[in-house]
Amino acid sequence: MAAVVNPKTTHYEFGGVYGSAVMIPGLVFALYFLFFMCNQEKGDCLVSTLPAFDAIPPLDTWISVDATLVVILWFCFQALLYVVLPGQVCQGLPLRDGTRLQYKCNALQAFLVTMVLVPTLHFAGFINLVFLYDSFLQLMTATIVLCLLLSILLYFKARRPGTMLAEGGNTGIVLYDFFIGHELNPRIGSFDLKFFCELRPGLIGWVLITFGMLAKQFELTGAVTKELVIVSAFQTWYVFDAVYSEPAILSTMDICMDGFGFMLVFGDLAWVPFTYSLQSRYLVDFPQTHSLLFILVVIACQLLGYWIFRSANGQKDLFKRDPTHPSVKHLETIETSRGTKLIASGWWGLARHINYFGDLLMALAWCLPCGFGSVIPYFYVIYFTGLLIHRERRDDHKCKHKYGAAWDKYCKSVPYRIVPYIY
Repeated sequence: MAAVVNPKTTHYEFGGVYGSAVMIPGLVFALYFLFFMCNQEKGDCLVSTLPAFDAIPPLDTWISVDATLVVILWFCFQALLYVVLPGQVCQGLPLRDGTRLQYKCNALQAFLVTMVLVPTLHFAGFINLVFLYDSFLQLMTATIVLCLLLSILLYFKARRPGTMLAEGGNTGIVLYDFFIGHELNPRIGSFDLKFFCELRPGLIGWVLITFGMLAKQFELTGAVTKELVIVSAFQTWYVFDAVYSEPAILSTMDICMDGFGFMLVFGDLAWVPFTYSLQSRYLVDFPQTHSLLFILVVIACQLLGYWIFRSANGQKDLFKRDPTHPSVKHLETIETSRGTKLIASGWWGLARHINYFGDLLMALAWCLPCGFGSVIPYFYVIYFTGLLIHRERRDDHKCKHKYGAAWDKYCKSVPYRIVPYIY
């Protein structure tokens, strides 16, 4: 019976065992590389120059007690909000054994409480958000350590008998399963660790880091630039939209299919807040000034991307919940052997992952205010393009395996993967 519930993984991703061995230290290295290659101490943000030896602080200063306490308290604070705040109880999709987990969706409430409480404490003088800029390196290191410890605990928790393992993370090879995620839905009681980490500590923490950058620029100059303001506004809006739409993530690949191991832990808790805030940190260290016309073009790019992203995701989510709804019942579909339907018109008739196109336009809008003096502030849109192309390929492989001939028919009907008429 256990073999049916937990089938052995036969398909490896990310280069398999050797890829995992490279990516675990590689991801950590990437965070430090981006920090040291682009900061005020280095004096520039150019890939053609390396930081001077004396611009890199001694190793023992890369972490501090204060920063470590802040990271621990932040994680615990968000966990407390998850437990105590009310929220809609939603059912996840059916698992392999036919059961469905319940999730309390209150990320929006947690976000609103945080957005009121933290700025209030800052302006009242109890905390200083400038700390998030001044101790960025130490906070990043403490978070990396937290990710490693949590990933180790998750792996050993998954070894308990009767645990439902992820289909992609049950190879029996410790390093690979540790990286890709061994257990599908690790929980402590009703506290779902994967669901909690998906939107809360890292994503909401990212917004607070942008607030810290605003506070630092105001401390340095007595004002904040419109370029930093719109980047912060765009990213706050993006996070607000994510937490507002929290129930929709229950049907995503992260929740339904991926195990919760180092890859997702590090991505959720470290990668998101410390790389996605690169633009705002750049604009503190290297302020930019653009014309009103340029700013309007950037805003138009953001609005267009958001419209595509939200409309496409909303259409798919509504169809999954109620295919008879007046706004989606007209959509053309392809019947699968599983009894489900694939949308083959509307947004999803333009490209198989049209929502990714909207996401990429927004990513570009966050980078453009940084100007064109360095490619490093564009790391996010460059990396995100590669990530979404890889993710689309992963999803294509899994959908082909899941839907068979119906997926082939859909691909023939909708030949474009992400960008209509281009890719």
